[in-house]
Amino acid sequence: MRRVLMLKPKVSELNSPAAPPPAPATPRIIPRSEHSISRAAISPNALRVLYRLREGGFQGFLVGGCVRDLLLGLEPKDFDVATDALPEQVRKLFRNSRLVGRRFRLAHVFFGRETIEVATFRAASAPSQGEEPMPDVDPEEGEGPEIDEPADVEPVATEAIESDDGSERAVDETGRILRDNVYGSIDEDVWRRDFTANALYYNIADFSLWDYVGGADDIAKRTLRLIGDPETRYREDPVRMLRAIRFEAKLGLHLDPASAAPLVPLRDLLRGVPSARLFDETLKLFLSGCGAWSFEVLRRRGLLAALLPTVDGYLSEHAGGLVEKLLIQGLKNTDARVLADKPVTPTFLFALLLYGPIARAIEATPAERWHEVGTILDACDGAVREVQAEVAIPRRFALGIREMFALQPRLEHPRGRRALKVLEHPRFRAAYDLLLLRAEHGLAARERADWWTRIQEVSVPERAEMADALAGTGGAGGSSGPREGARRGPRRRRRRRGPTTHPA
Repeated sequence: MRRVLMLKPKVSELNSPAAPPPAPATPRIIPRSEHSISRAAISPNALRVLYRLREGGFQGFLVGGCVRDLLLGLEPKDFDVATDALPEQVRKLFRNSRLVGRRFRLAHVFFGRETIEVATFRAASAPSQGEEPMPDVDPEEGEGPEIDEPADVEPVATEAIESDDGSERAVDETGRILRDNVYGSIDEDVWRRDFTANALYYNIADFSLWDYVGGADDIAKRTLRLIGDPETRYREDPVRMLRAIRFEAKLGLHLDPASAAPLVPLRDLLRGVPSARLFDETLKLFLSGCGAWSFEVLRRRGLLAALLPTVDGYLSEHAGGLVEKLLIQGLKNTDARVLADKPVTPTFLFALLLYGPIARAIEATPAERWHEVGTILDACDGAVREVQAEVAIPRRFALGIREMFALQPRLEHPRGRRALKVLEHPRFRAAYDLLLLRAEHGLAARERADWWTRIQEVSVPERAEMADALAGTGGAGGSSGPREGARRGPRRRRRRRGPTTHPA
């Protein structure tokens, strides 16, 4: 083994978090007759991978969230496999696979649109990649997040231990694991799992469950418990604190007291997590069908102040106010879309989360400027800049937030046939949904929202009639805005010009 230094850490900080108590030498093996998992509920492609590994002379286990969900009676979103085969050996077994990952080397086996993740048993604890796939992103936003990494992130002291075969393990000075490609056995692999509920192994050889840490009993009790010392495990990967919130909200499990106690004392460790990774975790919290409840648990556990401090600060100052009610209802509406398999967009999510900070910035200007586009855009830019210190919002989503809020005055004060052009705006639907929420909570006129609802339901000729009627009444619902075509002063007579001549 040779040591590769990157900056200079303290050896004591390196070693202590990386040494969990030893796992039991033998697991509790739960036979098929004593658990509820049936092969009929398992993806046929996952079964193909497991059987191919076994035929190749390797062990193959379903592991992680899929086993947990099957025991809870839920339908897993994806299936992960653990094996004693090295990534290169997995690659040789499956021509439809490729090796991925720099922090954690593993194989992806592709079956059309389904991907089975195959990971080699590891010898040390390591942060999980997360079981749940990202929700569908609104097509107008593109196919995936384009992360803008902040340029002012300071380097963190780290040390890497590299073996002769290229395996490498590195942690930083706080104990957070950066890389872990040191392979081992299943007895060791269990310690890289975070919660006992995620550390159950389904053995394809005899359809039994292998339980090293009491995960089956915890699932039966609906308890979420960290493996090992909670403070050590959170220091290894602070994102585990957010995963605890997500699992508690999504699965209806209760975080046990020992695992909950360090959350507030250690929450500042989230500042050391790359802001791009926190963006992904934020989407998993709020766009996985349990966003409203995740928000409640996040606040109750004291972690909203660490993840989105400006949002937490505003809501603390205006507890129970209209903005808080708007935010919660908006998250509930988003949950309903996810559960109905409709696409959702991070743009709308962050417009909801940042509504309070944006409103505060607007209201800090003179009242006569509140509806000016410049004031609104400045407020949006300031709110996004503040949250970027923790969560890296990609540029295209930040631009979408600006457009949604800039459209609000045009929706509140439609002007005749100009309103028809607003219907063609790419952000109209998101801005309209925001207007509906505002109207529902008394933050915008209900008659304006109703008018926009009606104009989307009628034919094109009827839309023109509605717009003309609007121009004749000074705006929807008696808006005091200027009428379409109204004269604002003496009209200058336009001179007709003859053809312009040019000298030869």
